[in-house]
Amino acid sequence: MIVAHFYDVESGRMDLKDRGRGKAHEAMSIPVPRDGGIQDLLEEAAREDRRFDAVICESIERLARRSYISSQIEHRLEQLGVLLLASDEPIMENGKKATQILTRRVKQGVAEWYVLELLEKSWGGFETHTEQGFNVGSPPYGYMPLKVPHPVPAKRAEGATKHRLTPDPLRGPTVTWIFELRVHRRLGYEAIADVLNLQPDRFPPPRPVDPRRAVGKWTGGSVRGVLTNPKYCGFMVWNRRGTKAGGRLKPPEEWVWSSQPTHEPLVSVDTFIAAQKIAGHRVRSRQRSGINQAHPQAARSYRLRSYVRCALCGRRMFGKTRREVGYFACQPPKGKCEASHPKSVWVREAYLMEAVLGFFTDRVFSPARSRALFAAIPDADTAALREHEQAVSSLERRQEELNERRDRLLGQLEFVDDPASRLAGDIRERAERLYTEKEEIDRQLRELRERPPVRVAPEMLDAIPVQAVELDKVPEEVLRRLFEAFRLELTYDKWANHVHIRVTLAAESLDESVRAAQRVADPGEGSEMKRWEPSKSVPICEVPPGGWAGGHRWRRRRRTDRRPPGGRHARDRSRRPSAS
Repeated sequence: MIVAHFYDVESGRMDLKDRGRGKAHEAMSIPVPRDGGIQDLLEEAAREDRRFDAVICESIERLARRSYISSQIEHRLEQLGVLLLASDEPIMENGKKATQILTRRVKQGVAEWYVLELLEKSWGGFETHTEQGFNVGSPPYGYMPLKVPHPVPAKRAEGATKHRLTPDPLRGPTVTWIFELRVHRRLGYEAIADVLNLQPDRFPPPRPVDPRRAVGKWTGGSVRGVLTNPKYCGFMVWNRRGTKAGGRLKPPEEWVWSSQPTHEPLVSVDTFIAAQKIAGHRVRSRQRSGINQAHPQAARSYRLRSYVRCALCGRRMFGKTRREVGYFACQPPKGKCEASHPKSVWVREAYLMEAVLGFFTDRVFSPARSRALFAAIPDADTAALREHEQAVSSLERRQEELNERRDRLLGQLEFVDDPASRLAGDIRERAERLYTEKEEIDRQLRELRERPPVRVAPEMLDAIPVQAVELDKVPEEVLRRLFEAFRLELTYDKWANHVHIRVTLAAESLDESVRAAQRVADPGEGSEMKRWEPSKSVPICEVPPGGWAGGHRWRRRRRTDRRPPGGRHARDRSRRPSAS
């Protein structure tokens, strides 16, 4: 007599601890009453007042699609004194079960083999599908589906079709503009969304497959989805997200790419790669100017936010305020840096800002800027050539090393008497890995040789207008746009007491640099350029956290000129560091 029904609507390849917790059965109309799932079955089987003495399943593969899991369930029931039977297996009443076990184990193996073979064939089909340029799922923003006849004649005769990607005349330019904002102006996701939302008719927001998820505007997440989709380069890409991982992105090495472009690109490969590099530069850094509204305790903003790094550890320095004075600090977690790194490194924001404004005045907007640039060109060209030669030499040494290791393995294989032995198989497997590694080294070496060393192009500086500017009076939003366009980088070295300032003019962002320079120009006539003496040093000080001095609390001074904390070094003007 059947006293209870236990069943689940889920994948039979899940681990036992994850089974029986789904609710897919609630969305289906099943005429069989349900007393629980597999977890409820095992729980009741362990009770003394259980309602059953045996469990009957339709077939053993219906219990689980993995031999280990079904055997695990069988063993647990057997330990509890509950017999597991299958309707398609012989049921022996004389206690003999050898034939039953043989049949069950064969069926378990066949069930697991069937699923794995089906997955492998399905994977191969998707790879072929991707190589032929057919899109999987809905087209990404900026593209429209282009229906083409099905490549299989039988399905084509039934009217089946597949679709490729073709640019959307309205949304395609929006994708190109998003990449331009990211690469040329180096805007963050939220900042790009703000720009797009200013003109919703020109830049229509994306429409999700589920209309209930539509928000009717651009968001940081939707912008990120555009900037991280490699299909905009013209290649078809599949397996970017994992279904078992909740749709999270997989590592790029697991993506399946078409070997050749399959549709019209909206951006170049170089532009796409440049956009991905900016993500590393901007990680955990806010793009919007002004006070951070997301933190209620924020009382001010820092103009050099995200541009200052510590030379000792490479971390980005963050802004802190002590006694109404702004600083940039580096306080790495304990154990996350070298022992030589101080507990904290502090540098005054005003001194950094003074150095940066003077740098732009003398090295970017000054009529004498070319003289300083031409003086630095020989060293820059020599360093770029030396770096390129070192990279080529390193790959060549690695290539020779792999060739020697491969030759040694092949020499060992010649002395193996039995080619089918385990030793011979291990040698072949190792040699195959060496071949794969060597192919990757050859590819990198070929690309490096085809790409010439970076050359300094002083003629690009001529495109920047020579103008008298008062950068200290420029609004923060305009000033940060200038810094982003010129790719400002500051590196502060505590031990050398030196700050290194670097700006970069790139060909792909030269137009944006010119526009940013024109925007900061003072429209008033007769304004004089603020001169900066390069020979003068930049006063930079280091301080401990506020309220700390060798274990003693600071006492409030009765002076009107607030001095920064830090003791003797903070007030010692003879230790003024240099800037370059």
